[in-house]
Amino acid sequence: MKILAIGDIVGRPGRQAIHKFVHGLRKRYGINLVIANGENAAGGFGLTVNTSHELLGDGIDVLTSGNHIWAQKEIIPYLDADTPILRPLNYPSGVPGRGYLLIGKTLVVNLIGRTFMNSYDCPFRAMDRLLEDLDPKPKVIIVDFHAEATSEKVAMGRYLDGRVSAVLGTHTHVGTIDTKILTGGTAYVTDIGMTGPEDSVIGDDAESVLQRFLTMMPHHLSVGKGQPVLNAIMVEVDENSGKATGIERIQREMTAP
Repeated sequence: MKILAIGDIVGRPGRQAIHKFVHGLRKRYGINLVIANGENAAGGFGLTVNTSHELLGDGIDVLTSGNHIWAQKEIIPYLDADTPILRPLNYPSGVPGRGYLLIGKTLVVNLIGRTFMNSYDCPFRAMDRLLEDLDPKPKVIIVDFHAEATSEKVAMGRYLDGRVSAVLGTHTHVGTIDTKILTGGTAYVTDIGMTGPEDSVIGDDAESVLQRFLTMMPHHLSVGKGQPVLNAIMVEVDENSGKATGIERIQREMTAP
């Protein structure tokens, strides 16, 4: 089977890229499942009900998230509903939402890192518990690891190698070149990248970000206005073994009108 994982969607430009490309990519490559990180889809910060419906209507099957999932309060009640939106598995127990979802025969899991971030529960042990508790355990398991530190992401890939089908990094918005299949059969990339305005600083208006760096003073950030770009990773998985058989980076750019 073929799974397309799309990097962090940022604001309207990111949603425009999803609308433009996802249905075509599904058809061209015969994609069976589309996963996308949507925690910055609403104005660059959080996810709303309307933006989630828009993205799901444009060909995405599961929306993952991270540390910004609570930014738009209106989405919180929907995290416990049937809408296919995930928050990280290793948030403290009792918070709304779920950290994994079975779609057909594929289990999608959302984890969040701790290095340079908040004091979440241990993502490594959280994943251990989930894999131990699953009965039956699906053959195909895809993990979105939303983390800042490359070392933590690489470590997670090694830790889960042979136990899941793919570990795909999100959060930093900068795609990495280390797509590979690890020795145990797990597809891995440190960061998928960003789906949003290319002429920006990781999705934000460049001038606003520069003012923050130059003055060290608070400065309002808005979504950049450059041409939208889509960053994604396509993973091919043997459904019988759950092992990855291929991993490929996919990028699309919208041309200026």
